[in-house]
Amino acid sequence: MISKAKPLLSFRILVLALCFTLVPALASAQGANRSITNIAGDVYRFQNNFHYSIFTITGDGVVVADPINRDAAIWLKGEIEKLTDQKITHLVYSHSHGDHASGGRVFGEASEVIVQENAPDSIDGVTPTKRFSDTLTFSQGNKTFELTYLGPGHGIDLAVMIVRPENVAFVVDVVASKRLFYRDFPNSDVGKWADQIKKIESLDFEILAGGHGPVGVKSDVTDARIYLEELREEVLAGLKAGQSVDELKSSIKMEKYKDWASYDDWLALNIQGMARHLTQSGAVN
Repeated sequence: MISKAKPLLSFRILVLALCFTLVPALASAQGANRSITNIAGDVYRFQNNFHYSIFTITGDGVVVADPINRDAAIWLKGEIEKLTDQKITHLVYSHSHGDHASGGRVFGEASEVIVQENAPDSIDGVTPTKRFSDTLTFSQGNKTFELTYLGPGHGIDLAVMIVRPENVAFVVDVVASKRLFYRDFPNSDVGKWADQIKKIESLDFEILAGGHGPVGVKSDVTDARIYLEELREEVLAGLKAGQSVDELKSSIKMEKYKDWASYDDWLALNIQGMARHLTQSGAVN
């Protein structure tokens, strides 16, 4: 009896160890907030927590944008298969930052992987098949996809994708509908970031499907530019008056934007990032 009990005990210990190993991973997967919503026509939006992507059913295949991450991409692929028996033919990256561009190997059946030419040779193990410089237009099924490079600013390879005839623009990170800019504009050139926004304004579309925040309209891009310009004016005036960054954080309220997402969390950081940019660019002198 004793000799038989030891293997049983060892087995139970092994099972318990596996449970403790798997539970956190399962909890993480189960805790992800994921959904698919129809934006317009055959264009769908995919949510993975605070990140969003889009995919389009073209009648002759599915065009998928940013995979976000591996687990998200696995889930998305399964959901696409529930919607259509069309194969995924294209994977289009908005840019190569890891929080949007990881997990692309899940869509290995895609015959075309498209990036802007400044993207790295491999993105999380995926090798692009097509690169473009300023613009690229391609058709698939009954849809047309227009890619436009935004220039440097937030990243060096960021592009907008517009899907027609739905006139939906997939815009990642540069601007979000009715939301303050991300924290203190990390690792970015704020001046060139403003130029990226103006480039988006010059494009022809109706619906703004951002990589973050709610679905909006084109005028939300203009509103974001105006906010950025007003923030610049107020921070610059304060710096020229001799105020410190802490004083600027206390005095600048931007109250007309108080209903925008992340106002309470990111306004002070936006002020800090703008002050850093203006100081480093020499605008204060």
